Amino acid sequence: MLRALEIRDMLIIDQLALEFQPGLNVLTGETGAGKSILLDSLGFVLGWRGRAELVRKGADQGEVVAEFDLPEGHPAFAILDDAGLPVDDGLILRRVNRKDGRKTAWVNDRRCSGEVLRALSETLVELHGQHDDRGLLDPKGHRALLDQYAQLGPMKADLRSAWTDMQGARKALATAEAALSAVEAEEDFLRHAVAELDALDPQPGEEAELDSRRRMMQGAERIRADVARAQGALGQEGAEGAMGEALRWLEGATEAVEGRLDAPMAALERAMTELDEAAAGVADCLEALDFNPLELEQCEERLFAIRALARKHNVAPDELGNFAEELRGKMAALDAGEGEIAALRATLHAAENTYTDQAAALSAARKEAAGALDRAVMAELAPLKMDRAVFTTAFEAETAGPEGIDAVSFTVATNPGAPSGPLAKIASGGELSRFLLALKVCLTGEERNTTMIFDEIDRGVGGATADAVGRRLAALAEGGQILVVTHSPQVAALGAHHWRVQKHVAGEMTLSTVVHLGAADRVDEIARMISGDTITDQARGAAEALLAG
Repeated sequence: MLRALEIRDMLIIDQLALEFQPGLNVLTGETGAGKSILLDSLGFVLGWRGRAELVRKGADQGEVVAEFDLPEGHPAFAILDDAGLPVDDGLILRRVNRKDGRKTAWVNDRRCSGEVLRALSETLVELHGQHDDRGLLDPKGHRALLDQYAQLGPMKADLRSAWTDMQGARKALATAEAALSAVEAEEDFLRHAVAELDALDPQPGEEAELDSRRRMMQGAERIRADVARAQGALGQEGAEGAMGEALRWLEGATEAVEGRLDAPMAALERAMTELDEAAAGVADCLEALDFNPLELEQCEERLFAIRALARKHNVAPDELGNFAEELRGKMAALDAGEGEIAALRATLHAAENTYTDQAAALSAARKEAAGALDRAVMAELAPLKMDRAVFTTAFEAETAGPEGIDAVSFTVATNPGAPSGPLAKIASGGELSRFLLALKVCLTGEERNTTMIFDEIDRGVGGATADAVGRRLAALAEGGQILVVTHSPQVAALGAHHWRVQKHVAGEMTLSTVVHLGAADRVDEIARMISGDTITDQARGAAEALLAG
C-alpha cells in the first residue's frame, strides 16, 4: 500500500507531502490543476518512462519520495533480495532528477538502477485508464491474466518443465545425430586405420629400442675386427698367457729372495682376476656383434614402418597405441550409434507426448476458466448500464512454447449482433472505462498487494452509470487501496478519503498543491463538480445527498 508521497520541485509543484490511506482515495480538481503531474511524479519514482523535463523551472533538481507498506510475503521482497537491497516491513523509494537530465535512485537509502525500480513497481502499483496499453488493454498480457484468474500456476509450472524436457531431448538427439553423421563420414578411414595399427601393433618405447639396435648392427662389421683383436690380445696368446708365465717364473724364485716377491705376486693375481673379467666382457660384446644380416633388414623394416605410421597420423611413435585406442572408441560409437539414436528418439517421442497432453489439459482448463470469466464480466456490466454488451475471451492456436499453445485476447461487442474486437478498438471512451472496471473487478482476487490507480476511468459517463462505477471502485477498494483521479461527483462522493488538486499563483509563478478535504470541504468540492465555479444551494444539497449515499 502507498503510505506517503513527497514531491519537491517537479514541474509546477514546489513542495508537497501526502499521506494516503487504505480504501478508495479520490483526487479531484479542475482540468489543468496538476492531477496528471501527481501521477507523473509517482511514475517517476517508480522508474516509469514519462516526460523528459520534470524539474521545476528555477530549481537545480526535482525529487520524489514514495513510502510503501509491505505485508508479509509481498513479491517485492524477492526483488529486493535478488538485488541485494535492504529488506524491511516498509519500502522507501527516492529518485532525483537533475536539471541536466541525470537521474539517481535509492531504495531504502541504497543506490539502485532504474531497472530495479521498474521491477519493484510491477509489484507495487497498477495503473489503469483509457490509454493504459501496459495493463488490461495489452493483448500480450491477457493470457497471463486469465491464468492468474484461473489459478493455473501449478499446471503452467508442469508444462514449462515438460517443455524443458522436450527441448533437452531434441537437443540430445540432434547432437547424437550430428556426431554419428561425422563418424559415418570417416568410417572407411577408421576401419582401414584401425586394421593397419592392429597389424603393426607398435609398443611404447619400441621405436627407440629398434633405432638403438639398428645403429649397433650397422656399426658391427666395422668394430667387430677390433674387438676380436682385443680379445686375442687379452687371451692365452696375449696378456693372459704372458702374465701366467711371469707368475710361474716368480713362484720358482720366491724362496731364494725370502719373501721379497710376495707383494708383486699378489698384485699379479689381482690383475689376472680383472683381466679375466675384461676378457669375459669383450667376449660377450663379440657375441652380440655376431648377427644375421636378415635381422638388420627386419629391424629397419619395422622401425621405418612405425615412423611412417606416426607421420601419417601426425602423432609421436610412442603415442600410436593410444591413438589406436581412440580410433577403436570411435568405431565402437559408430557401431553403437544407431542403437543410441533409436533410444534418444524414443525419449523425445515420450517427451513430446507428455508436453502435448499437458498443453491440451492446460488449454482445456483455460477455456473452462474463460467461460467463467466471461460470465463474471457480463454480470458486472449489467449494473454499469451495459447489459446489452458482450464480453468474450477469444482463443487462437499459437506455436507451441513453454506457456502452451493458446493465444488469448479479451474482445467486446457493445451491442448484440455487432462484431466483436479488441477492447481498445471497439469500445468508446465511456464504454471502455466500464469494460476495464468490470474486468478488473473480476480479475482481482482477495489478496490485493498492489495499489491500483484509475486515471479518469469514469470519463464519458454520468448519472446512474457514474454512480455504478463509483460503487464498483469502492467495492474493489475493500481490503486494499485504490487511487482514482476523477471528474465525476458520483465517484468522488463514494471515496473514503478525498484530496483536491488546485493551482495558485505565487509572485509570477504558478504552483500546484493538494489539499486533504474534511467533511465540509468535500461538500463544496462535490458541489463545484456539479455546478461549476458558482456553487449554488441546490448544488450543495445535491452534494450532501451524494455523500449521504
